[in-house]
Amino acid sequence: MRYLPLTQSDRTDMLKTIGVASIDDLFIDVPPSARRTGSLDLPPHQGEIEVERQLRAMAAKNLAAGDAPFFCGAGAYRHHIPASVDHLIQRSEFLTSYTPYQPEISQGTLQYLFEFQTQVAMLSGMDIANASMYDGATACAEAVLMANRATKRHKAILSGGLHPQYRAVTETTAHFAGGLVQAMAACPEGVEDLINAIDDETACVVVQTPDFFGHLRDLRPLAEAAHAKGALLVAVTTETLALGAIIPPGEMGADIFVGEGQSLGVGLNFGGPYLGLFAARAALQRQMPGRLCGETADAQGRRGYVLTLSAREQHIRREKATSNICTNSGLCCLAFTIHVTLLGEAGFTKLALLNHQSAIMLMQELTQIPGVTCLNESFFNEFTLRLPKTAAPVVEALAARGILGGVPVSRLIPDDPALANLLLVAASETNTDQDRAAFASALREALS
Repeated sequence: MRYLPLTQSDRTDMLKTIGVASIDDLFIDVPPSARRTGSLDLPPHQGEIEVERQLRAMAAKNLAAGDAPFFCGAGAYRHHIPASVDHLIQRSEFLTSYTPYQPEISQGTLQYLFEFQTQVAMLSGMDIANASMYDGATACAEAVLMANRATKRHKAILSGGLHPQYRAVTETTAHFAGGLVQAMAACPEGVEDLINAIDDETACVVVQTPDFFGHLRDLRPLAEAAHAKGALLVAVTTETLALGAIIPPGEMGADIFVGEGQSLGVGLNFGGPYLGLFAARAALQRQMPGRLCGETADAQGRRGYVLTLSAREQHIRREKATSNICTNSGLCCLAFTIHVTLLGEAGFTKLALLNHQSAIMLMQELTQIPGVTCLNESFFNEFTLRLPKTAAPVVEALAARGILGGVPVSRLIPDDPALANLLLVAASETNTDQDRAAFASALREALS
């Protein structure tokens, strides 16, 4: 809080009203072994001006994404967001609106959610999409639960190319839902045998494309193998813009698509809030979590929008609900929809190609440095480099030179020494020739 208005007298009166002698009495249910003793390692009490000065000095130590050549990705990507996106989402009717429980007075919100669903379905090549999830990781976990319901099985096979945070969220969710998760080992070269892992107990196979290491995957053989065993294929995409350049997952046989929509209209935002995308084949629509908006007509024949197939615990018996964490990320949905609408189909494809071209040029420059190799035969706008040194300190050295030069794989997979020299590097339309040259120069120095 910026302002703490309570005086000691106020606190004393509040404790008296509650019926306890001290603040410590409010925590008697916490065992002493779990309580922290002594003061925190923080400066002593100061005035407001002094605190603001100290915090500004601390913030000045950060190197922000917009203040330096930026090549980080790993599930969160920096793209140019048109000024009109932020202008429109800050209109009061959008910025302050809440859940559209009353459709008769929520037509604007329901319409843009309907448009959002249409865009996600078209981009992913699926039949139907919901009105969003919290983020890509929770959407992935919900897809596994959905597959369990649809197949009446409880085993999910996770590709080694799945983002580690998506894997962790899915494992945690499945554990408490009684599911079984078989996670394959990380595959930085993009080679793994998922097909032979599928058995008659498998509910779904979860595979990412482009995957965590940047590899593009042809999902068709895997889809055929999964379907032959009665299992579903869940396709994951953390960089939605890739859908402007690759074959959509639905056209490759995926049954469920989940992804992260942050790339379009939503800034990096210090890690959130983000936007989970969720789409599926029509046959699975009654098992989908979250809200779905539908188009209808009123008594006078006028077009209108409503919530439909809302299998949430607020609408039906809790034991019949398909999800109880499905509040939509409404403002992020709107930002996504506005950005995609401004681009149009041709602009979306062009932007995707610009990203791919930028990544190719960057990879070619960086792999000219002695000892640096690229592990990818194919990629969209992100790829994996093998360095002659441990990647984490190299990234710190790049930051000291004013370059945000990628994400060490060890940051997200810390327990595998074989991955310590691997660096994830992403490029986008925001990178210039000068940015790429500066990165190559700084990396050459850091490795010398």
